[in-house]
Amino acid sequence: MAIEKVFPMTKAGKEKLEQELEQLKTVKRKEVVERIKIARSFGDLSENSEYDSAKEEQAFVEGRITTLENMIRNAKIIEDDETNGDTVSLGKSVTFLELPNGDEETYTIVGSAEADPFEGKISNDSPIAKSLIGKKVGDSVVVQTPGGEMNVRIITIK
Repeated sequence: MAIEKVFPMTKAGKEKLEQELEQLKTVKRKEVVERIKIARSFGDLSENSEYDSAKEEQAFVEGRITTLENMIRNAKIIEDDETNGDTVSLGKSVTFLELPNGDEETYTIVGSAEADPFEGKISNDSPIAKSLIGKKVGDSVVVQTPGGEMNVRIITIK
């Protein structure tokens, strides 16, 4: 029997996934079924691009539902009291300065299931997070990125 992957995430991250799952099951699924019905009414399915498109969307929606159910079922909620307050860890926000130019960046380190770089949430599997986890305020860290090395100094951890 295969070992299920554990998905570390915050409570808010799990709630967001549960909301997406509910939306897919109650709204999106019905919309796609309706699109398939309409497309079928157009006749010959062998040359019906609307039908093909709706079936592809249905496959995507069903796949996403399965993925979300698996993530939620195997979620491990990260509690604040599980981690040392002055060390970078999962669920913490870390602000650092890029050296030598001094650009300041802040990221929250989350599990891969809730990562969203546009919202400042990076996966614990990302090169930046891997380099920062376990470090403390004031530490200088060399981060190996696909674009080369990046030197940073940690300013705050929340």
